Amino acid sequence: MTKRTVLVTVMSLGLFAPAALAAGPGQTGHPRGINARQQHQTERIKNGVKNDELTKGEVDKLKADEAGIRAEERVYRNSGDGLNKAERKDLEKDLDKSSKQIYRLKHNDRVPGGGK
Repeated sequence: MTKRTVLVTVMSLGLFAPAALAAGPGQTGHPRGINARQQHQTERIKNGVKNDELTKGEVDKLKADEAGIRAEERVYRNSGDGLNKAERKDLEKDLDKSSKQIYRLKHNDRVPGGGK
C-alpha cells in the first residue's frame, strides 16, 4: 500500500465513522422506539398526501392501520409496567407491516382523482 492510499483510507474513515457511530451499535439510522416509528410513519403518510402519491381511500386505510397499532400499544402499556419484550416485538412487527403498506401504496401509480 502506498502512503497516498493509506492517507485516503484514513481520511475516509474520519469522514464516515462519526455518522456510523452516531446511530449507535446495531442501529440502522431508523427512528428509535415505538413512538418515534409511529411519528415517522405518520409523516410519511402526510408527505404522500402532499405529493399526491396517496388517494383518499388509501389514506383512510393507512390511518385506520395506524390507529389500530396505537390502540394496541395503549392496551399493552396499561396492562402492566410498560411494554415487555414480547409486546414490543409484536408492535415492531405491526409497524414493519404498516411501513411496507405505506411504501406500496405510495408507489402504486394511483393518484387522487383517478388520472395518471
